[in-house]
Amino acid sequence: MKQTDTTGLGVARRDTDADRSDFRQRLLDALEASIAEVGYAKTTVAEIVRRARTSRRTFYEHFDSREACFVALLSDANIDQIRQISDAVDPSAPWQKQVRQAIEAWISSGEERSALMLSWIRDVPALGAAARGLQRDAMESFIDMVGTLGATDEFRAAGVGPVSRRRIIMLLGGLRELTAITVEEGGRMGDVTDEAVDASISLLIPNRA
Repeated sequence: MKQTDTTGLGVARRDTDADRSDFRQRLLDALEASIAEVGYAKTTVAEIVRRARTSRRTFYEHFDSREACFVALLSDANIDQIRQISDAVDPSAPWQKQVRQAIEAWISSGEERSALMLSWIRDVPALGAAARGLQRDAMESFIDMVGTLGATDEFRAAGVGPVSRRRIIMLLGGLRELTAITVEEGGRMGDVTDEAVDASISLLIPNRA
């Protein structure tokens, strides 16, 4: 027999969880806004809580440090980007078109948060041990996604899939560096779309010697 909560504790617990989630998101949004305006290096915990309109106490209830908040922000962004790319690809389309769809979605998601993407590429390596788990998890998620996309009938029929782990790592590293340099030089990520598509297709085609 299902029991009814007559104490109100269940509702209170849900409200508390919702409040915690709201504060966490406000802190992440505040960090991202500060990164876009002044960069991660110049962003302090004081700046994050000011933008989030909350307190240091609330910050430290959610994160141990500024670095932990940054890692959480990037982890969430990576999950969102993987989802956007996966949703954008039509597995029944010719494999070259699937590559274009994936690259265009990757660039589009990056342009939506270009400051954060650039910070990921340039600032994360300086975090050392704090970022190793993030980098590993992000790479594994990307490898899994590309592996799934490359396992479709269209890829297999063309003799392209499955894509090796090493090629996926080279692909991601090259795309990240290309887009980072482009943005740093005043361009837009979209400027490299065609070059990125052509290079990705060339990298994915297996040797036929």
